[in-house]
Amino acid sequence: MNGKIDNGAVLAGRYVVDSQIGEGGMQYVYKAYDQTLCKFIALKTPKDSSAEKRFIRSAQSAAKVNHPNVAKTLDYFEEGDQKFLVEELIFGADLSASLLAHVEAADPYITAHIFHHIARGLAASHHAGVIHRDLKPTNIMVSGGLKLEAIKITDFGIAKLAEREFEEAIDGGEESIGNSKTVLGALPYMAPEGIEDKNRISMASDIWSLGAMMHEIITGEKPFGAGLKAIPQILKGSRGAYPAFLFSNNQFRGANTEVTSVIDQCLRLDPADRPTADELVSACSNLCYPETQRILGRLRDKRYKWGFIAENPTNRDVFYHSDSFYGTPPVEGDEVWFAKYPSQMGADRAHPVIKLK
Repeated sequence: MNGKIDNGAVLAGRYVVDSQIGEGGMQYVYKAYDQTLCKFIALKTPKDSSAEKRFIRSAQSAAKVNHPNVAKTLDYFEEGDQKFLVEELIFGADLSASLLAHVEAADPYITAHIFHHIARGLAASHHAGVIHRDLKPTNIMVSGGLKLEAIKITDFGIAKLAEREFEEAIDGGEESIGNSKTVLGALPYMAPEGIEDKNRISMASDIWSLGAMMHEIITGEKPFGAGLKAIPQILKGSRGAYPAFLFSNNQFRGANTEVTSVIDQCLRLDPADRPTADELVSACSNLCYPETQRILGRLRDKRYKWGFIAENPTNRDVFYHSDSFYGTPPVEGDEVWFAKYPSQMGADRAHPVIKLK
């Protein structure tokens, strides 16, 4: 087991460790300062020295991909008996912390926006011959918080480091799975062929994982559940119906129908029936979604079916109609997340409006 690195340590004669910023099941992640290029970077090192050969291969895989929706691999070096990967530092948090922790479910427009960006990054990786193997919300980095200023895939090939842990946990049953944060985090997004036989993992497995993520984002629910109970559902491709609220509101029915149709294609049981990443990019390009930046505010005036939101930080009035509510309707005083558009009525118009947790 490799130990943690002290703050202030200088590695490879140029990287000054600032602080630990993450710890996954297989690696430590540090913020460090590159004295040569005068910028902060992310520094990753495996926890388990027995996985170092696989760590090198994952670094080589990541270095092959160059795309705005993929975190850049900048360097690889060895210091003593430890291996290190240098990656672009994304000033933000993962998709789970940036979005899923704040909303019950995301509207179809923001879901399509996220879907499209991740699909582009995935297509670039597949063009480079690289399979991610572990797509999940915690491996998608977001800068700008709920503004979603940048969306980048990270941690290519890390799942290879955990193959033994996956096999032992699944063979050991529910207690073993419950004791493995790595397996618990990955299982809801794993493709059925990957659960049955790791040698069957392919680019189509990444497509399944992306579809599972998007299902969770648009519904607020993991498509097959979590833990050991999810395995038979994943293997059968058995999902329940989408929540009624996706289609009960005329304002969102059409867009949700289009987005869920693409999700359904990703979650086809036979890998050969799923779209390729290029086909997925094309499908997402046909989804109608605005690039209008989302902002925060507070519902301060609710009447019968309309009222006003106090926009942060200006406190200006933004008009809303309750038809623009997505998911659980907010009540007066609730913090909300919305896009605004010019209106001839005086105040700007908010749509959609989502209650924050």
